[in-house]
Amino acid sequence: MAGASQYHHGDLYSTLIDAASARLEKFGIEGLSLRKLAEDVGVSRTAPYHHFKDKNALLSAIAAKGFEQWHQIAEEIFANESLPVEQRFKDFIHAYIGFATTHPQIYELMFGQTLWGEGKATDSLREVAYPCFQYQVTMTRLWQEKGLLPSDQHALRMAQVTWGTLHGIARLIIDGIYADASHIEEMCDCAAALFMQHHATSATG
Repeated sequence: MAGASQYHHGDLYSTLIDAASARLEKFGIEGLSLRKLAEDVGVSRTAPYHHFKDKNALLSAIAAKGFEQWHQIAEEIFANESLPVEQRFKDFIHAYIGFATTHPQIYELMFGQTLWGEGKATDSLREVAYPCFQYQVTMTRLWQEKGLLPSDQHALRMAQVTWGTLHGIARLIIDGIYADASHIEEMCDCAAALFMQHHATSATG
């Protein structure tokens, strides 16, 4: 087993987050603890406490990394000017649902009540999550300017509605209620077509 001294400070933190994310995905929140995490990584039981004061801090750190990963995906889609904006919009929808359904446990931490509903989100999580929320508004405003979404609606409200729709689709698939993984592609295409109907109507009007 590796000792904590074999890790640089930043390396151990990253290793712990990666191992915790993997354990979370496999066993859920109840199967994750700082003690079990230490065993997984091969460090002393006290080593994780040098980075996370308790399990809540660990969960917040996992969620923060999830936001960072999703934000990077969204930025890459948003910045890909080699594709028409309509295709980028569709790619965004597919990527969002794909991310959520591939990482359901992390997605639940990112948007669920475990951290947000009980006010347990750490300041470091809020510092990552809120800019990610704001980025959704920025993209929505661009889609409105391009005519993909109604421009007569407030960008924040439009972002909430579109995001709420995608969140609902993700929850249906994750929970296995009325939808399953075999429906993802068609549901994403349907959502894109529904939101872009305004654009199609304007183009032919």
